[in-house]
Amino acid sequence: MKLDEIKKLAEAQIICGDIDSREINSAFSSDLMSDVLTSEADNALLITGLANIQAIRTAEMADISCILFVRGKEIPPNMIRLAEESNILLLQSKHTMFWVCGVLYEAGIHPVY
Repeated sequence: MKLDEIKKLAEAQIICGDIDSREINSAFSSDLMSDVLTSEADNALLITGLANIQAIRTAEMADISCILFVRGKEIPPNMIRLAEESNILLLQSKHTMFWVCGVLYEAGIHPVY
């Protein structure tokens, strides 16, 4: 699924980065970054409510290029700067993690596990 479709379905806004033609094959939702590090999926989307620098650092280590923050979490400027430096697209949705996961699953995004 294309990133612009994910943005529309999740009713998300872009915090930083560019929507490009990347295909997202699967998604992983967690607020536990240690769980994210165990995933081995290509072209995966991270869905989280953890709005701190660890989310960006974890995405770097897990080779995740797009994070969708849920529950309307405010993304601080230091996170935005690091995401820009790391070329990680940040999206933000006002919806719950459960709602976003359900909508994306229904539209064809597969779970990592």
